[in-house]
Amino acid sequence: MQEIIVDHVSLQIKNAKLLSDINLTLHSGKVYGLRGRNGSGKTVLMKCICGFMRPTEGKVTVNGKVIHKDMDFLPSAGIIIEEPGFFPNYSGFKNLKILAGIQNRITDAKIRETMELVGLDSTMKKPVGKYSLGMRQRLGIAQAMMEDPNVLILDEPTNGLDEDGVEWFRQFILEQKEKGKLILLASHSREDIEMLSDEVYFMEKGVLTK
Repeated sequence: MQEIIVDHVSLQIKNAKLLSDINLTLHSGKVYGLRGRNGSGKTVLMKCICGFMRPTEGKVTVNGKVIHKDMDFLPSAGIIIEEPGFFPNYSGFKNLKILAGIQNRITDAKIRETMELVGLDSTMKKPVGKYSLGMRQRLGIAQAMMEDPNVLILDEPTNGLDEDGVEWFRQFILEQKEKGKLILLASHSREDIEMLSDEVYFMEKGVLTK
């Protein structure tokens, strides 16, 4: 079981208050939805949870361990925040193989299996720089899930997906929930959030409400 606690987290950069006293508890086997306009603080909150940004006040704990004290980053997490960054001159498979080499936990066969699962041809030589937005998004989802993480942090994961892709993604999220994953999902799509989420939160000017 995973438990993430966001405890009185605030973040201020110069005179800008990006997050204001955020409190949130997340558990395995649930999907948590985040809604809000651009610039409302959704992405910043996700970056703090992942350990990519350090709060100026408060803390984020994972199973009792504090990020930036007991660990640098959120462990066992598949993450999409903003548009995934890939090497544009390499194929999708080669990009994922390079990323998988950081942890060295999974085989080439697992990478290929994951690519096929998200609807990509793992043998295709086309460089990622020539992928459509939807294909890059699918590759980003493959990158997030290929090591079978316990937590998924997904910021606008359906951006660029066509109708079939969105339908596939919704089914995928429900399957991951059934497997006991902890999922935090931010989307502009009210339908995605309401259909998939067990709990829905709203961000406005760095303030989180339910």
